[in-house]
Amino acid sequence: MENKSHAFWAGLFAIGLTVAIGLAVFWFNLDRAVRVPYDLISRSNVTGLTTDAVVRYRGLDVGKVQSMHFDSEHPGQIVIRILVDKNAPITRSTFGTLALQGVTGLAFVQLDDTGSDLTPVISSAKHVAQMPMRPGLFEQLEEHGGVLLNELQSVTTRADAMLSPEMQTQLMATAASLQHTADAVTKLAQQAGPAAAQLPGALLQLQRTLASANALLTNLNAPGGKLYSNLDKLGSAADRAGVAITQMDASLQSMSARVEYETLPRVNALADDLDGAARSIDSAAAVFSTSPRSVLFGVGAPTPGPGEPGFAWPAAAAASH
Repeated sequence: MENKSHAFWAGLFAIGLTVAIGLAVFWFNLDRAVRVPYDLISRSNVTGLTTDAVVRYRGLDVGKVQSMHFDSEHPGQIVIRILVDKNAPITRSTFGTLALQGVTGLAFVQLDDTGSDLTPVISSAKHVAQMPMRPGLFEQLEEHGGVLLNELQSVTTRADAMLSPEMQTQLMATAASLQHTADAVTKLAQQAGPAAAQLPGALLQLQRTLASANALLTNLNAPGGKLYSNLDKLGSAADRAGVAITQMDASLQSMSARVEYETLPRVNALADDLDGAARSIDSAAAVFSTSPRSVLFGVGAPTPGPGEPGFAWPAAAAASH
């Protein structure tokens, strides 16, 4: 009896411990977060997405997938019911995409926001708000897979053309030409060796020339140098020339005044005297031409004119009268 009682209590303890562990696990795994339902409307494939899949908002876990079903009102459209934490910033510009978890093939819902409309979206169990489901990266790759394959085929064709015998021959010729160019450059470098050896001496000579030129410029720019002395002498000579020109100008002005006020009046008086003398000579010449004897006997009394005492009409004139 004692052994049966001990086994009974041991079994009862084990059962109680198992129940306690189960309750603890259930308690700690119980999701007590308050979540709001939203419907994602998808018109593309949702391969790899299952219920209870993770819902993330820009990488942060904010909820899970509750259910998935076809939309009876819109054939081919899938409604994905998700439960999102009430503190998640769901706005009118929020959208969902499908992303894969590593290489497992399982998918999860990735929420993102364009930021074009930051008005919060109100949702509840009675009035569930809807959000668009956009194609993910792999779906875009599937849509453009044909184009990518065509481009890959074009690249492959071009690669085959690059590896054709004609192109290989041309590449070999190009490589040989590059080799000849490299050899020519090497030979040129060898020939330039002596010139490069003389370059330090030329640089030294150039440095000395520059030093001499610098010294010359320093001497020329010195305040007491020859350049400044010569310039001072030129300035003094220019000043003296200016004084001489000023004096010459004053002399010319004085001479002009003397000519105008002294010489010209005398010349005018001399001209008047010469005019009178010329008249006298003309008068004497007229008297001489009419009466040459007047030179010996002098000029007689002038013949009285009409109305003067002793006037007499000539005979011809008297006859006419």
